Amino acid sequence: MDFFTRKIKYRVMDNFTEQILVDTARVMSQERSVINGATAMFVSPVVDFYQSMSPFLLLALVLIVADTRFGVAAARKRGERIRPSRKWRRAVNKLVDYICWVTLAGIMGRTFGEVLGIPLLSALTLLLVYGIEISSCFNNYFEYRGIKKRVNVFKLFGRREVEGVLEDLPDKNKEEEK
Repeated sequence: MDFFTRKIKYRVMDNFTEQILVDTARVMSQERSVINGATAMFVSPVVDFYQSMSPFLLLALVLIVADTRFGVAAARKRGERIRPSRKWRRAVNKLVDYICWVTLAGIMGRTFGEVLGIPLLSALTLLLVYGIEISSCFNNYFEYRGIKKRVNVFKLFGRREVEGVLEDLPDKNKEEEK
């Protein structure tokens, strides 16, 4: 094979290889477009759902931080040893729990609330769940400050005075004397 024949043969091969590469890139681009479209189609309702529930998720985050801070302070006052790994594990567990509760409340609100005409069903569900966490935050704060009171947020329902929410704690020293 002489020089010119070889050069033409390689030029044909190069054009052929170049065409294969261009076609492959075009197919891969189409596949990426299909994958991106399918992902957007499936993820978009989830993003819309959680976007409407974002205030509740933010409230959960604030309550977790407050409860962790006051819980650690109360445990230090009791003289307990605080292990960072346990503190973080409990905080992450609470975060996952609240994501589940927010999801459940959102689903209940959309499934039953809209159908039955109760638009606040998700808020009422989360009020019950967050009421427990708010009570925990206040109780840890009072224990940290040495205040002999407990908070029961659920006593707010049906009462106009806020003082009914606070309950006196029994004094441990008086109980031991009896």
